[in-house]
Amino acid sequence: MKAIVLSSGSKGNTTYIQSGNTKLLVDCGNSCRYIISKLKKMGIDSNSFDAILITHTHVDHVKGLKVFLKNRDIPVYVTNGMLGDLDYLNNYNVIKEDNFYINDLKINVIKTSHDSPDSVGYIISNGDKSLVYVTDTGYINNKYFDILSNRDLYVMESNHDVEMLSNSSYPFRVRQRILGDKGHLSNYDSARYLSCFVGDKTKCIVLAHLSEENNTEELAYDTLVSRLSEASKNVDKIIVAKQDVETELIEI
Repeated sequence: MKAIVLSSGSKGNTTYIQSGNTKLLVDCGNSCRYIISKLKKMGIDSNSFDAILITHTHVDHVKGLKVFLKNRDIPVYVTNGMLGDLDYLNNYNVIKEDNFYINDLKINVIKTSHDSPDSVGYIISNGDKSLVYVTDTGYINNKYFDILSNRDLYVMESNHDVEMLSNSSYPFRVRQRILGDKGHLSNYDSARYLSCFVGDKTKCIVLAHLSEENNTEELAYDTLVSRLSEASKNVDKIIVAKQDVETELIEI
């Protein structure tokens, strides 16, 4: 299985995943032009996708979707709650179960907690290898801890440093929203969850959706490394995703 985070942050989020001949996008939150240019750079035909998985309908996750789908008959997987914001969709599948298949890939769906209708995260596996994709959530329900544990790759939100956010120029209500149960994971909480989930199989963590104003790559990275060390956990590779630069190709 291969993955590349094409962009991650408050201005746009798009991730490419491939297993065998099956190609997916998770979210389509950048401009269509940006997404196509990144795919072309990697030698990937933008018409060759088997599906697009949507996590939620905030603009930074669906901004490029409508234009990208123009002249492309790619099925989009959404929940019922998302459809009201995506009424332009023609080819879509409504997620009705906790898991479903796209060719050789099993997709497990977990509910996340965000101020958007029916926000979800995904666990994508091909039998031998698996990855977790969780962003835009105020917390992770402990009923999902078992299914989230000991995966090969984690793409996990590490949105803000609490102290930076608390001292920021953001209005009080915005700060409270971000810090709340329907907001975003802080560096501390992201590292706390990951230190529980990481297992012997885990090869890579990608820290995603960093705030441009209330976080730094160094703070996110150092917080995770420190927490993993305290938990006596080790991960070979930790990558901090950027807003306008794709990550390296991650193979698991």
